[in-house]
Amino acid sequence: MVSCILQSPLGPMLAVEEDGFLTQLDFIKPGQVLPEKLGTSPLLDQVHQEVQEYFEGKRQAFTIPMKPHGTPFQRAVWDALVAIPYGQTATYGQLAHVVGRPKGPRAIGQANHNNPISILIPCHRCIGASGKLTGYGGGLERKEALLALERQSLL
Repeated sequence: MVSCILQSPLGPMLAVEEDGFLTQLDFIKPGQVLPEKLGTSPLLDQVHQEVQEYFEGKRQAFTIPMKPHGTPFQRAVWDALVAIPYGQTATYGQLAHVVGRPKGPRAIGQANHNNPISILIPCHRCIGASGKLTGYGGGLERKEALLALERQSLL
């Protein structure tokens, strides 16, 4: 396992690689305990490059091999999130139908909350049924900024 800290316009992010796969990419929270030993690898260098390109508005899709740790249901939700096109959104209810749990929007929200790979698994693209921004582990300000970045890049 190799971990590194990436700087982004929305704050530092912790990236973790295990066996050639990205397993974590998340904004660092105040007071969060970080790995004692940080390093780099070709994959983490690629993560840094692609995330930087995303924030510059030059990248809409990622080529990073990912292996997020989660239950089969969580992984199904995360796969559905990856299918939401860049610059678009889907509601928790729409995702619940996609994964075969039409009465499970709250379960979708919980799976989003446990998403270990921010931005590449775009849980920021999931919104409430009313169209309002709801819940985001990195904070609603970041969710709003990510959606604005994607909308602006499409212009």
